[in-house]
Amino acid sequence: MVMYGVDVFSGTDDSVIRDPHVQFVIVKATQGTSYVNPKCNHQWGLAKSLGKKLGLYHYAGGGDPVTEAQFFINNIKNYVHQGILALDWESYQNSAWGNDEWGRQFVNEAHRLTGVWPLIYVQESALQQVANCANDCGLWVAKYASMDWRSWTVPNMSVSSGAFKDVTIYQYTGGDIDRDVAYLDEGAWDKLANPAGAIKQDIPAPKPQPTHNPALEAPSTANWVDALGDRWFEEKGTFISNCALHLRWGATVNSSVIDVVPAGTVIKYDAYSRHGGYVWLRQPREHGQYGYIACRDANTNEAFGTFK
Repeated sequence: MVMYGVDVFSGTDDSVIRDPHVQFVIVKATQGTSYVNPKCNHQWGLAKSLGKKLGLYHYAGGGDPVTEAQFFINNIKNYVHQGILALDWESYQNSAWGNDEWGRQFVNEAHRLTGVWPLIYVQESALQQVANCANDCGLWVAKYASMDWRSWTVPNMSVSSGAFKDVTIYQYTGGDIDRDVAYLDEGAWDKLANPAGAIKQDIPAPKPQPTHNPALEAPSTANWVDALGDRWFEEKGTFISNCALHLRWGATVNSSVIDVVPAGTVIKYDAYSRHGGYVWLRQPREHGQYGYIACRDANTNEAFGTFK
């Protein structure tokens, strides 16, 4: 069985995702260690609302591969195990192009953080650069009959898988739309996204706690460790800032900023974590997404607001 789909970025029109041919959507999430696709959450949410299978990819910038993997996972950690992951290995804006070890280091770190081996996207002519990933990762290979191929019909041409056992996804157009065919059924797609099958994707409703002021010691309450190794504790409460603070997509100072909120902002939160020098609060948002804000200095215990 095969499925047809697209990979999208910030410049992709929503009509591409809505196309009835499209059964899966792989969204560009990050690039390097500073760029986050501003439409990533919207594109993910739209595709999910239409019942498409999902994926996220990181475009290699050629910096430290471990740091780039951490940046990628940190920015998508609320979506991990809900869609496949992929590394986009191309020459453009990639200072490490030609480095045969870069991709291997990236996927190793991504797997350490998530338990998932990302697919490797690469043009057929550069398969040797990622050959050392073949034993663990699936292959997403690009080869076009022409840049004017604007059809959902897959061209009749041979495509090499190099050192990889086979081709998992084949990108066969790159002109008007990046069209892809996946040699998978929905069950196989889900297994690539969550190979352990043990991660519960639905986050349970938070349980009210007797106090809403995160303490130095963890209370006896439901808790979990996220993909980055940080422990979170369920606690439903309200935080009111007393200064301007960054509301971010991840609970780290390196995560992209949603907004700079002024003093007096009311944040409803459902969990907190103490790490990276701060106490972080998790704010539920639309479409199953979360925002994160530092509410307290973890070293001095100074709060940046009050709790209700």
